Amino acid sequence: MADRHNRDIDRPPAPTPEPLSTNVADSHAHLELIFNGEPNDPRIKELLNDCEKVGVTRVVQVGYSLEQSKWGIKCAENFKGKVVATVALHPNEAPVVKDLESELSEIATLAKHELVRGIGETGLDFFRTPKDLQDKQLYSFERHIEIAKQTGKALIIHDRDAHEAVFETLQRVGAPAKTIFHCYSADEVYAKKAVAAGYILSFAGTVTFKNAPHLRAALQVVPVNQLLVETDSPFLAPMPNRGMLNTPAQIPNTLRHMALVRGESVDYLAEQIDQNIDEIFGDF
Repeated sequence: MADRHNRDIDRPPAPTPEPLSTNVADSHAHLELIFNGEPNDPRIKELLNDCEKVGVTRVVQVGYSLEQSKWGIKCAENFKGKVVATVALHPNEAPVVKDLESELSEIATLAKHELVRGIGETGLDFFRTPKDLQDKQLYSFERHIEIAKQTGKALIIHDRDAHEAVFETLQRVGAPAKTIFHCYSADEVYAKKAVAAGYILSFAGTVTFKNAPHLRAALQVVPVNQLLVETDSPFLAPMPNRGMLNTPAQIPNTLRHMALVRGESVDYLAEQIDQNIDEIFGDF
């Protein structure tokens, strides 16, 4: 995963959008990949200040490996009030770690930290993970689901080319009360299925892309109380900055597009999504 991340770090930063008039949170970001620095890097403080200037006042720092999950907790400690953390082994990471059981055990321990508010990103990825490793991936997903239910914290799902398998797993083992589909990538049919099950759908910059009408159709069927917005930064910068370095400060571009598609005001959508953040992740 490191090489892919480093390519994103090298991209030029996206220009700052017009500020929102109602504050909102970024529900999914990877701050460590933006600067590739320490969890107390002064550039993170500067970035968070810049985000606040455009109305993005809080960030959920999402885990994808044991080392990076620990980084996220330290970052949340350094920027308490603005950042909370989640912990997990990414579905592409889990099948290739040296000692999966040991690392899952450490993730379960980290999950008890007061500033850890979610378990993720976990899930299934049949695009990058070869078939011979998918059993390990599924096992890891099920263990993360168990940790989320044991701790009462939100489950953050990465689902790539695995929609049926993800839904089947959640139904078979039982989904946590707060289950989030991060960077929602399926269509309207799956969105209706997710909504009926009580899941939360988080939309990233991909919903603004010209080649994503299926995401915009899905966005329109999600009740506002089951909706989040995210950057997945440093990846997936929204239009008009696609291909540039993404940061949580780009949330206004995605949110404005979502409001337009849904026929709602930007202020209303921001306020409702920020309330959802409070209910899902608690106080920062």
